[in-house]
Amino acid sequence: MEVDFGGIKVIGFDADDTLWVNETYFRDTEEEFANLLEGYETKNKIDQELFKMEIKNLDLYGYGIKGFVLSMIESALDLSNNQVSQKTISNILDLGKKMLTQPVELLDDVTKVLEALKGKYRLIVLTKGDLLDQERKLEKSGLSNYFHHVEVLSDKKEENYQHLLDHLQINVNEFLMIGNSLKSDVLPLINIGAKAVHVPFHTTWQHEEVKTEEGEYDYLKIGKLSEILDYLS
Repeated sequence: MEVDFGGIKVIGFDADDTLWVNETYFRDTEEEFANLLEGYETKNKIDQELFKMEIKNLDLYGYGIKGFVLSMIESALDLSNNQVSQKTISNILDLGKKMLTQPVELLDDVTKVLEALKGKYRLIVLTKGDLLDQERKLEKSGLSNYFHHVEVLSDKKEENYQHLLDHLQINVNEFLMIGNSLKSDVLPLINIGAKAVHVPFHTTWQHEEVKTEEGEYDYLKIGKLSEILDYLS
């Protein structure tokens, strides 16, 4: 598509699966969770019930690892008819702690891109998830110095973005968002009049999947983050 980012002054980056690896760890943990409960149900059934539980609990727990762990425990109780052992519950808690202490694995060319854009644009992070966990990952990533502002949002809907842009006194016409999720990082921005770039990650949580027709929305899709430098001076 033809793009014109000439008026852009502020660039927002999603964090998970845009700056660093995240969803892969959730998929790996789901595999381990299914192994723990294989005596009660099939893997497919366990996966389905866990996803249903996560969606049911989103309004209570929000996004992030801690809510995911609570949903795993609740699912284990349901799937086992409250017969799951204390040892299995302990193992589920250990899975969560393992996720929370994972090293931060930056995606390709992230530092190169931020270094190239630093000083030319105001760079901010807009991400969902648990505040403490996201602060930890940002600190471990070594990327903190590139960003003017970091915001952990409870959700990424149009009203969340509009409120934040107003609060930060950012003109929507001067804002560009870059992220891996069409549902959370691209379409809400397009709908409020900002620009957006989609950088797909190889793994996407089912809840973040959305189908759009080609040309239905006006956004740029690139194969890897470094390609954005071809469109920004």
